[in-house]
Amino acid sequence: MRFARLFQPRNPLFWLFVLLNSLSAVISYLLQTQAFPWAIVLVLAGFALGNMIFGIRIAMRLMRASP
Repeated sequence: MRFARLFQPRNPLFWLFVLLNSLSAVISYLLQTQAFPWAIVLVLAGFALGNMIFGIRIAMRLMRASP
C-alpha cells in the first residue's frame, strides 16, 4: 500500500474521502468553539467518529486499488 494512491481525482471514493475529512474538521471546530448542550455534543461527536471510521475505510480501499 502506498500513500500516493490516495490522490485519485477521477475516483468518486476520493471525493467522498475529501468530503468526510472536511466535515469532520468542521464538526470538531464547532465542538471546540461553541457551547452546545450535552445531547448535541454527543450527536456531533458521534458523527465525527463515524466520519473518521468511514474515512479510514475509504483511504484503505483507495490505497489498495490500482490507479
